[in-house]
Amino acid sequence: MKIDRPSPEHIGAEVVDIDITLVDAVEVEIIKQLVYEHKLVVFRGQNPNEEQYLEFAQKIGVPQIYPQENYHHPDYPEIFVSSSIPKDGIKFGVSGTGRYWHTDCAFLDQPLPLTMLYPQVLPNSIRETYYIDMQQVYKKLPANLRSYIDGKYLIHEGKWRYKVQEWDIDKSITELLDDFEKKFPPAKHPAVITHPVTHAKILYMSQGFTTRIKGLDYEKNQEVLRELLSFIQRDEHIHTHLWQDGDILLWDNRTLNHMASTVPKGEKSISYRIGIYDSLPFYLPSLIHSGE
Repeated sequence: MKIDRPSPEHIGAEVVDIDITLVDAVEVEIIKQLVYEHKLVVFRGQNPNEEQYLEFAQKIGVPQIYPQENYHHPDYPEIFVSSSIPKDGIKFGVSGTGRYWHTDCAFLDQPLPLTMLYPQVLPNSIRETYYIDMQQVYKKLPANLRSYIDGKYLIHEGKWRYKVQEWDIDKSITELLDDFEKKFPPAKHPAVITHPVTHAKILYMSQGFTTRIKGLDYEKNQEVLRELLSFIQRDEHIHTHLWQDGDILLWDNRTLNHMASTVPKGEKSISYRIGIYDSLPFYLPSLIHSGE
């Protein structure tokens, strides 16, 4: 296994000369530590089938079965399918997923610690996924914005990202939102979390799921969230991964916001995602002294 490590101010260690279908326990531990240290690990030149891909995820931790079944691979429910292409004439997964800044499953009480992504079909034109290191963002956060989030809780909601399905015909938007919220009520997490391995402080929020700061009224919430998201999403904070055939990415969902690129109309795209629980708490307990 050969590792190309980035400079300290950049994310994304690259692992070459390795076949993920053959990794042993020692190599798995090295890989996990690379993820915690560098936030993102890129494996080049891979070609596992679905079963081998899932077996690699199982060596790292416990794969999630995503709570909405329409995202499941028909034979491997642990594989979350993002696809614009039918399979054997039948709708396959969900198209157009993740085209906004987010961290996977922030709207759950137990968010996903690790995310692994393996494209099966890449578009001809745009082949990118974007990342923001929220540990570095927190370090750079201006004092006036930091004062609004230190010691506070944020509320995260998934209902605004619900994708309408065939069985939703004749339901109103209000019914759809209410149904989703009953299944997945808003989650509350500290605005600044402490990583269980590195003990780094991380701003845990995103455009996609964060809806408010506890303790602020509606108008102030809207103002502060706009300012925070504008700072977070500055161009200088964005790392772009340009996909090559055979790439598999594994990243720390605690630390990174990510966003999928838009696929131009008519182009084909299929990706297999596996969320992984790594047996660690998502974040260490924090002493929250305000914002209840």
